[in-house]
Amino acid sequence: MTGSRVVAVGHYQPGRVVTNDDLAAMVDTSDEWIRSRVGIVTRHIAGPAESVDELAAHAGAKALAAAGVSPADVDLVLVATSTAENRSPNMAARVAARLGMGSPAVMDLNVVCAGFTHALATADHTLRAGAATRALVIGADKMGDIADWSDRSTCVLVGDGAGAAVVEPVRPGQEAGIGPVVWGSVPELGHAVRIEGTPARFAQEGQSVYRWATTQLPPIARSVCERAGLAPEDLAAVVLHQANLRIIEPLAQKIGAVNAVVARDVVESGNTSAASVPMALSKLVERGEISSGDPVLLFGFGGNLSYAGQVIRCP
Repeated sequence: MTGSRVVAVGHYQPGRVVTNDDLAAMVDTSDEWIRSRVGIVTRHIAGPAESVDELAAHAGAKALAAAGVSPADVDLVLVATSTAENRSPNMAARVAARLGMGSPAVMDLNVVCAGFTHALATADHTLRAGAATRALVIGADKMGDIADWSDRSTCVLVGDGAGAAVVEPVRPGQEAGIGPVVWGSVPELGHAVRIEGTPARFAQEGQSVYRWATTQLPPIARSVCERAGLAPEDLAAVVLHQANLRIIEPLAQKIGAVNAVVARDVVESGNTSAASVPMALSKLVERGEISSGDPVLLFGFGGNLSYAGQVIRCP
């Protein structure tokens, strides 16, 4: 096969919205402090009964409906998450069961905030190899479960949600809709973003992550465009991991995508880890800010100091 493409996207967020003022009643912070440092205004937090696979299944169902595809016609389910409640059945198997699928291959990928772009590349490679005919790729995380709600430096960041994409092979003679992936990590600095302990808690070395993201990642993101045969100024949109507005804006500027819409979903959703890239993409599509066929840079980065990016054509 000559390539694959994203044919539809979808997203889902829990109904409960937590504002900065709500957090100010819990820890020593304020709306002004949070906005000035990370740019976040609200975030959605799931309830105790809302599991990661439930969030993922809602997003996946919306993507399948948008694609006009029956769940029975999907033979690969990939779920990127670092907040799975259980080790087995994995989240992908639980999503497949919730959606009434037949007998798909089911795999979870834990690459934290870069999980969705890793999963999308894995789906692309699998379809190119002919090992699957249609994939449902989901990024879903319930960061509220692993937040330390007494730590004002991290609890203000997190949100819950899921985003999904349906991926199919391209037709004969059709241009590939998912470009080559550029991925990697900095293992010796993996401690800068952690989910550790019992119970597991999210912690990070914020300044180290900020310096790495704003200085080391721009040339890597530009190389993603180069591998796709595009210049940064050709991009219609840039969808970066929604970590922090103070990272997104300088990183987008240094990439040089001067004509692109820059996703800023972090303002209303917070950092949703693996969900952030597909959720932000889905919202751009839903609002009509990008059109079918537009070149869009997807670039995830974060835990493990991992990164993965590709240029896709908007569904």
